Amino acid sequence: MAIGEIASVHSVAAKNGTRYKHASARSTLMKTPKTVKSLEDFGRIQLSPSFFMRDFLYSEISQIEGIPNMPDYPDVAIAAGRELCQRLLEPLQTKFGRISIRSAYRSPAVNAKGAENNNQYNCSRNEANYAGHIWDYRDADGCMGATACIVVNSFVPYYERTGQWQALAWWIHDHLPDYSHMCFYSKLAAFNLSWHEKPQKIIKSYIGDSKGTLTKPGMANFSGDHSAEYQAWLDEIGAEL
Repeated sequence: MAIGEIASVHSVAAKNGTRYKHASARSTLMKTPKTVKSLEDFGRIQLSPSFFMRDFLYSEISQIEGIPNMPDYPDVAIAAGRELCQRLLEPLQTKFGRISIRSAYRSPAVNAKGAENNNQYNCSRNEANYAGHIWDYRDADGCMGATACIVVNSFVPYYERTGQWQALAWWIHDHLPDYSHMCFYSKLAAFNLSWHEKPQKIIKSYIGDSKGTLTKPGMANFSGDHSAEYQAWLDEIGAEL
């Protein structure tokens, strides 16, 4: 099912406190898995050559708190996940080798538990995570999106020696134009990488003295060639521009 077709039957944005329901065509679409067999089948859905839905369902919050991490609207999650994988994760892994998924899809219940008690598990409130980690709910503007927190394994040695997380950020900025936002963290240079129907094109960091915004539209450093920022890393791993 194409994105446009899904858009015609799915409207799960939350506006002014009202969640718009799926149209009656919902009954013809995939239902939330309720059995081991149906969850196995859902997990086998291929999002791109290297990635399956099952790769994105693990959650420590789900495991410890005993909350199932399954989408209310699987078709939307699949469509958003395919965009994330095919436009961003697949080309990134093709270029630099295996990437590790740290955190990806969260059901609304899992995300809400993470946001409880003043953000106890480092999760934003649900409304801020629609079309983010909550793949199957559109945001307040009715847009679809998906986020995964990942580690680029081959980047870790360079980052741990230099601290230059910006090398990877600028490479993605220059070569994967379909990203919406990135946010980098100190451990392993793990970062949130997002696809969105209306990309924001923002790169942020929570790392030490570089905490803040690296670039966004309107900043002087947004346009142009940034290869000087990542050439040393590419030389180290024997990769071409």
